[in-house]
Amino acid sequence: MAQALGYVTKTDTGFEGTLATMSLKKRINIVENTAKETDAQPDFRVYTEDRVEIGGGWNRVGRNSGNAYVSLTLSAPEFGPQRIYANLGRAAGQDDPDCLAILWNPVS
Repeated sequence: MAQALGYVTKTDTGFEGTLATMSLKKRINIVENTAKETDAQPDFRVYTEDRVEIGGGWNRVGRNSGNAYVSLTLSAPEFGPQRIYANLGRAAGQDDPDCLAILWNPVS
């Protein structure tokens, strides 16, 4: 079952909002990677409010739905040696399409 690690709102250059875990609560900005040169590089860079880069995001299209979404990879010392893989998706109970949840689906 997916869990929301925070919420973001769409902006002109990406997204901004809050990432919250048991040990971390930070304002974040997910901004377009204007320096992208290859497909291996992220479409977005994820920064904390104090400009520490903690991850990247890639534009993806759902195989079954055909809907576009952003796939995130987050990494920080607070997470230990593991990375967190999450997606930006429609926030539960939210009618505004510009308000998205950072959805994490832990591996069992």
